[in-house]
Amino acid sequence: MGADLSQDASWYDGGLSLPRDIQAMNAPYLLLLLTVPMLSSASSTDWLVDTARRPAAVRRDARSKEIELSNGLIRRQWRLAPNAATVAFDSLTNGQALLRAVRPEAMVEIDGRKYAIGGLQGQPEHAYLRREWLDRMTTDPAAFQFAGFETGRTATRFEWKRVRYSENRPWPPPGASLALRFTAPAGNVKGVDVIVHYEMYDDIPVLSKWLEIRNGTGRAIRLNTFISEVLAAVEYGSEVNDAAAVENPYLQVETDYSFLATHPQTTNSGIADWVPDKQYTTQVNYLLNAPLLLETRPPIGPDVIVQPGTTFETFRIFELVHDSTDRERRGLAVRLMYRTLAPWATENPILMHVRKADPDSVKLAIDQCAAVGFEMVIMSFGSGFNPESEDPAYIEQIAGLVRYARSKGVELGGYSLLASRKISPEDDVINPKTGRTGGAIFDNSPCLGSRWGIDYFRKLMSLFEKTGLSILEHDGSYPGDLCASTSHPGHRGLADSQWTQWKQITDFYHWCRARGIYLNVPDWYFLAGSNKTAMGYREVNWSLPRERQIILGRQNIFDGTWNKAPSMGWMFVPLVQYHGGGAAATLEPLREHLDAYGAHLAQNFASGVQACYRGPRLYDSEETKTLVKRWVDFYKKYRAILDSDIVHVRRPDARDLDVIMHVNPRLPQKGLAVIYNPLSVEVSKTVTLPLYYTGLTTAARIREQEGPTRRYALDRQSRVEVPVKLGPGVVTWLVVE
Repeated sequence: MGADLSQDASWYDGGLSLPRDIQAMNAPYLLLLLTVPMLSSASSTDWLVDTARRPAAVRRDARSKEIELSNGLIRRQWRLAPNAATVAFDSLTNGQALLRAVRPEAMVEIDGRKYAIGGLQGQPEHAYLRREWLDRMTTDPAAFQFAGFETGRTATRFEWKRVRYSENRPWPPPGASLALRFTAPAGNVKGVDVIVHYEMYDDIPVLSKWLEIRNGTGRAIRLNTFISEVLAAVEYGSEVNDAAAVENPYLQVETDYSFLATHPQTTNSGIADWVPDKQYTTQVNYLLNAPLLLETRPPIGPDVIVQPGTTFETFRIFELVHDSTDRERRGLAVRLMYRTLAPWATENPILMHVRKADPDSVKLAIDQCAAVGFEMVIMSFGSGFNPESEDPAYIEQIAGLVRYARSKGVELGGYSLLASRKISPEDDVINPKTGRTGGAIFDNSPCLGSRWGIDYFRKLMSLFEKTGLSILEHDGSYPGDLCASTSHPGHRGLADSQWTQWKQITDFYHWCRARGIYLNVPDWYFLAGSNKTAMGYREVNWSLPRERQIILGRQNIFDGTWNKAPSMGWMFVPLVQYHGGGAAATLEPLREHLDAYGAHLAQNFASGVQACYRGPRLYDSEETKTLVKRWVDFYKKYRAILDSDIVHVRRPDARDLDVIMHVNPRLPQKGLAVIYNPLSVEVSKTVTLPLYYTGLTTAARIREQEGPTRRYALDRQSRVEVPVKLGPGVVTWLVVE
């Protein structure tokens, strides 16, 4: 369903009585508004547990003066006259309002002049918003004016070719869309339209937003910068004096304009920004400096030239509305958001890092992977794999290895380093403070807009197309560096350097996603197409004695899965020496360290977290092979529940049993608890399992490993107590049905 309001029409009300400001609008707009359904009601059950459908839809107010997007979990509402503006943003699960004041829908700066997109003026108090004030509010004549809307369904951001096991999630995520069109006021920008796009997704309290700037002026315009969201959020906390901001726990904002780090909120720092709201003059902060206004914008630029007849599209933001301050519940919501918006992140192949890339070494690794059920071989860093080679003989050698791997049911890929290396003074990023190379995020880094950078991506695409390689471990991905060069062909100068480099890297990742190429990227590029990042660990810790690595590894998994699903983060297993440490740190010879090797295998596979097993081989004896295959078989048997989210029961501290539990109310196996005994003595005790997020309410059937099933009654908080006995260093698991 949609309407284009670019054409004027005489008003016709079909015999209905409507407000005068609505009557003044054209007929196509009016007829569409009258046909959308009435307001929806809130959902009464827990969206994180039940399987009820909550479809998103565009709806109208009974007065036909407002329009909304709602899915029963959240609702955003717009007043459409005398200009369009958000007038409500609500969490329907807990009844909380997120909005306290009306602001423009967005801001743009074109040819050095700033413009508001929509919005209403005249709100007398900015601490809260009364409905009756809206009828008296007016439009800013200097702002872009509302001219119409379109509704529809969510659209594919980019293609995803499914070539391996993943969670069965739809792409694009289903939902409803709303696009508000604004036309420029009189002046130099007459002919520029700004389209404010919204998407709301079914079954999850997430809203997406982005802008399109359409240049119909007949001349080139310069988009200096933009703010795609301006949200006067409800105040959380009270700071009379200037102090650290009290984080709003109910609104989490993420963007696909992300670069560095392995945590979602770290990577969006400075892009989704909370700033002072000087219009809010009754706030308790004496200097009016409380960060109560959300703005989403690029830190610099984009400073792009939009040619006549063309359209510029901004990055996208994703607003997740939390209904609780509980850490586990918030983490489950974040993880479900990424399963929904980046479902390729649920691909979780079992992989090995082979240390050498010569054909004999690679074939040995492929053979061993095939024998025990591993699914990928990655030619590791320092292996000799050269992804930038254009030598026909080398390309054919790699293509031959790919064919050999496929004949064994194994995928083959390799490692490439992008950032944190020097190329040349002509191709590296230029520090704007010094005018020279150096001082980048990783000290030195090539500019993706340099001749080398442009050629680098051409070489990678050529190699992958010609050889059939299907995995890229892309280390040191673009971290957000600025470049002050004015001679690089991919950007004009400093102001557009971040935007153009981000476009270069994300366009490449979209290309990979459309071809089914698996992307290991140690930065937060999930929303742009990457599959996995580091779970979070300190590399030099893998040079510590083996027993210390094991406990630290379990802590890293426990801590890393608050905001990441198990499939989203990789761990590491040093089969050979890594960062030193000698014999005490390494697993080779494997048959001599089966206890430590088995502990690594157990905690990785039982947590659903794949690790980079780096070395020349996976096994060196039949006993070692049997150990590896045992844990691979265990993982594949319980793959669906092990790839499901983790509820954090007890953090590893080497003082008592530590426990994690996978939960998924949509599976027959609704939970799988993994219990470790790190002590040197046997432990017998009762473990309390929180089963609320399994969806079970009164009773559960639980068995230890493949043993007999026993029925347990749940208490009023959906908990169950299970007795366990574990020998020294033993791991066990409980299956919950």
